[in-house]
Amino acid sequence: MTENKKTIDSIPAHERVYRDLRSQIMYGNMEPGKALTIRGIARQYGVSMTPAREAARRLCAEGALSLSQSGRVSTPELTNERIEELAALRALLEPELASRALPRAHPVLIDRMQAINDRIEKTIRSPDASAYVRQNLEFHRSLYLRAQAPAMLALVETVWLQSGPTMRVLYGRKNRTTASFNHLKIIAALRAGDEPGLRLAIRQDVMNGLRLLAT
Repeated sequence: MTENKKTIDSIPAHERVYRDLRSQIMYGNMEPGKALTIRGIARQYGVSMTPAREAARRLCAEGALSLSQSGRVSTPELTNERIEELAALRALLEPELASRALPRAHPVLIDRMQAINDRIEKTIRSPDASAYVRQNLEFHRSLYLRAQAPAMLALVETVWLQSGPTMRVLYGRKNRTTASFNHLKIIAALRAGDEPGLRLAIRQDVMNGLRLLAT
């Protein structure tokens, strides 16, 4: 048995199910309003009902899944008003994370973000909207991890979780051909050590992106 296999096997079943479902939802691999059942989750991951139920409970607590009064579990469907609210939250939190990350934004990190943005440019011309959402979040997370502010990043990821399915569907309808120009501004501000410019570019990126979805 390889070391990696041992590591995977040591993770509790409910944690494995939770992590995978969380990624599927955040990256838009599930459409808004998709109904899920505990039995179906258990069958999909080859686990019993208990870990499937625990994973669903945690995701409901994070807003990644919605629980109706009848007990129906589904991915969230966002109104334009809700998208605006989530955009406002991102505009408050993400510039602060970027500012805290700036002193630790070494050239290797900036080059990596440039490479991610280059991949986004290629992906955005393809019909794979989920890949675009995943790479876009990877671009931002790569920077925010350097902030060393796990509680703040957890809040941001909760927003990403709630908007993932809707972002995937709506980005797929927009037929964009180029990545966000604000990504280039972010990279330029990082290279220049320009903290006000970085804050502004991050804020413009998240606000313009989510407001585009609400139109």
